[in-house]
Amino acid sequence: MRLMLYNIRYAVGSGLPGARYLFSDSGALKRITAFIKEQNPDIVGLVEVDTGSMRSGRINQAVAIAEALGHYSCYECKYGEASVNQVLPILRKQANAFLASPNVTGERFHYFDTGIKRLIIELELDEVAIFLVHLSLKYRHRQFQLRRLYELVKNTSKPVIIAGDFNALWGEDETFLFCKAAGLQSANSEQLPTYPSNSPRLELDFILYSEGIKVTDFSIPTVEYSDHLPLVCTFEITAAKTTSTE
Repeated sequence: MRLMLYNIRYAVGSGLPGARYLFSDSGALKRITAFIKEQNPDIVGLVEVDTGSMRSGRINQAVAIAEALGHYSCYECKYGEASVNQVLPILRKQANAFLASPNVTGERFHYFDTGIKRLIIELELDEVAIFLVHLSLKYRHRQFQLRRLYELVKNTSKPVIIAGDFNALWGEDETFLFCKAAGLQSANSEQLPTYPSNSPRLELDFILYSEGIKVTDFSIPTVEYSDHLPLVCTFEITAAKTTSTE
């Protein structure tokens, strides 16, 4: 199975932080869509996707990309259910999304208790559960969010993948204890940086996986359609997850 993780920055391009956030690049979505289609993923985790604001020309980017791929889509606003951002123009259309083959269903929405970006999307397949996240910019909030992810992993009976933009400014040094506690390892074994796309220096984006999963291929294509680089991971399920009896 082939999984792609991509923070597409609402298809506004790869310019300076904050640039063009009110107006998307009309060609960026087409370039991103063509690139994703070329990679031929079975599942796509999209971070920072616009689901139909004025910025995107009222285009739901998750649906548009999914239709081009012939995929099923699920998406939700990334802010907490009680957040004021849920009703503000543009912000209420800022989401994360899963795109997957049409026969894949079984999504659930969880929420962190802290941070502004609180959404966790869980996509449950027959043999694996995949979680998509976009963690807080604040270190303290990220630690609370990692604790919540630990609880979700430990309560899942299937092998687990967690994919997302972790905003981890210290890369794997920041996620080390979480991974050890949850029994996860990174598909990016060389700790290659993913941000910014034009001159990568920080490892912000992760695909983490549990026992019962074997990664057979991993790559970070060098494309500058967003300020983040995409991650592409091919994996197979080797065994059921071992759960504690304590």
